[in-house]
Amino acid sequence: MSEAALLPRVHVRAPGKLNVFFEVGAVQDDGYHDVASAYQAVSLFEDVWATPSDDFTIEISGTVDVSGVPADDRNLALRAARLLASTTGHPGGVHLDVVKHVPVAGGMGGGSADAAAALVACDALWGTHLGSARLHRLAARLGADVPFALLGGTAIGTGRGDQLSPALAKGRFDWIIVTSDRGLSTPDVYRHLDEMRARTDITPSGTPDVDRGVLEALRAGDPVRLAAVVQNDLQAATLSLRPDLRELLETGDASPSALAGMVSGSGPTVAFLADDPESALDLQVTLTAAGYEAFHVHGPVPGARIITP
Repeated sequence: MSEAALLPRVHVRAPGKLNVFFEVGAVQDDGYHDVASAYQAVSLFEDVWATPSDDFTIEISGTVDVSGVPADDRNLALRAARLLASTTGHPGGVHLDVVKHVPVAGGMGGGSADAAAALVACDALWGTHLGSARLHRLAARLGADVPFALLGGTAIGTGRGDQLSPALAKGRFDWIIVTSDRGLSTPDVYRHLDEMRARTDITPSGTPDVDRGVLEALRAGDPVRLAAVVQNDLQAATLSLRPDLRELLETGDASPSALAGMVSGSGPTVAFLADDPESALDLQVTLTAAGYEAFHVHGPVPGARIITP
């Protein structure tokens, strides 16, 4: 047994994400969609502690409502640990303590961050030393957003979103995110998008691609330029399912401190881009005064990483 495998406990932190651009292609025969996404990891994190155990168990807490998070084999972090064990032949199990800060079912990839953190934590705890490339392949088997939670930073995702290419992003981007006490199912949002497109006879053609203007704005570190090109093809479907979010978007967009507002991923979390930290604070105060729960985050930040004691 390696020295790494003797670690009594491993703590890993992984970030939530925003899709600053998200284009959705036509539904495929298997029911999935090709997408083109510009991901940015932001400073809202999930914390996972892994402790040796004979079995696979999990305990979940957090600063967000975790009542709907499964604590059995439906949990993505637990599935990640089992997948790593079966892949490497590790004979034991693990107990995972997950502390969540990313909104649950909010379109920010909190469950995927948990899975990425579990992979990194168990790899260190068990001394399996798979390396980043093999961990990435395992992550892709767990879900489209899990590889990005491993990578962090800013990246372009194609295919199902799991074919990642790191993107150069200069400087810092400040966001205000507004959470909701009611989550949305990502499959339901995609299904509704397909229904809306069928009713309006809209069939996307070609392969989804990230707008060049997005890449140029990220490279320049220019939030004003980025605000002009943010896009989320899922937003119309999300707003159709949750029309109450329109008022939130209108409230935020009416503030001079907001450069752009959009639904994050499949929602219902809404993100507003600000020009700088001071503008973000002004916007946070405005939205809080309007009765919303608003948080200031920034990106890009690193992907899943071990936190030393």
